[in-house]
Amino acid sequence: MNTGSNEPGEVVVASDGSGPGEVHGDQDRGLGSRAPEFIKARRALHVSWQVGVFIIGLAVVVAGIIMLPLPGPGWVVIFGGMAIWATEFVWAQLVLRWTKRKVTEAAQRALDPKVRRRNIILTLIGLVIVGVLLGVYLWKFGIVMPWKIEDQ
Repeated sequence: MNTGSNEPGEVVVASDGSGPGEVHGDQDRGLGSRAPEFIKARRALHVSWQVGVFIIGLAVVVAGIIMLPLPGPGWVVIFGGMAIWATEFVWAQLVLRWTKRKVTEAAQRALDPKVRRRNIILTLIGLVIVGVLLGVYLWKFGIVMPWKIEDQ
């Protein structure tokens, strides 16, 4: 568990040297616990706070994993659990920063005209293939509604 240090009131700061009061944006915010100061001041209370945050985050992540094969927003819930963990744990903050960076890069690549044109062409080719397969199936077997099935 990340408790920062043994000294009450100390927090972990980013490796670039910015202090906890120097917030330049989401990327430059210091790493470490976001717990209230009265909780961080007492080690036993802070550790129990972190255990609670870990359990709640774990429950949300497990619910998201269960939603992956089932209907529901699985990935959104998983990232929500990671965001819960990121309120206390540096490793989760680093994972979320990496994920945000990769999503932003993917969004920028998707806006590239060449990539958009390629994606549209591939989508149209896929739709044509699905349409041809559906047409061949209907030509061979026809449409049989469940209420028109004759007894054999």
